[in-house]
Amino acid sequence: MQQLARASGVKRTTVYYVVEQLKKKGLLNIQVKGLKEFVVAETPEKLDSMLDERKRLAQSVLPELLALYNFQGSDSFIKYYEGPEAMKSVYEGLLRDALPGDDYLVLSDFDRWYKLAPDYFQGFLERRARMDLNIRVLSTDSAWAREHLKIQPRYNWKIKLLPPGTVITTNVVIIPKKVVVHQLVPPIIALVIENSSIVQYHREMFEIIWGR
Repeated sequence: MQQLARASGVKRTTVYYVVEQLKKKGLLNIQVKGLKEFVVAETPEKLDSMLDERKRLAQSVLPELLALYNFQGSDSFIKYYEGPEAMKSVYEGLLRDALPGDDYLVLSDFDRWYKLAPDYFQGFLERRARMDLNIRVLSTDSAWAREHLKIQPRYNWKIKLLPPGTVITTNVVIIPKKVVVHQLVPPIIALVIENSSIVQYHREMFEIIWGR
């Protein structure tokens, strides 16, 4: 590792990370000689087989990609996001697209959602509270959610708790322009759907649950 770091000019900690990633891809392996471990590259032919595998994978999903492409060509689209930073950009988009007077509807495990990024989501809640939105939240029952029932005016929202024992692993947000489906368990991914029929369907389902 020291020799790799010295030869590449890259920090040793970074070299460890890169080596681990290349090992997972099957491009490197570790050999032990005596008391030392050596990083050994696989044959370059391995790259050729990996490219073939990726080509086969691309061909297998091509029909689905074409379907999404055609869907986007209409007045609708679906976007996919992955990772914590991408997740934050999704929520920034919600604040950007929501207009004064709009409904902002949420179905979530609010405790689990908040704990994904407490500092960011605390600021998000405070910024959203200053907007003139009709915010309603359906949350799973938890001590954290019950505590926030007591301070609803602070965040300019109305909260209802779902029946005890309800399990939700996604955060669903509905505004007039879009629906966001954000997975709360790893891997952290989100889908943003802009389609009037899908938005209306989710809104109707929300209202049915809210009215129970």
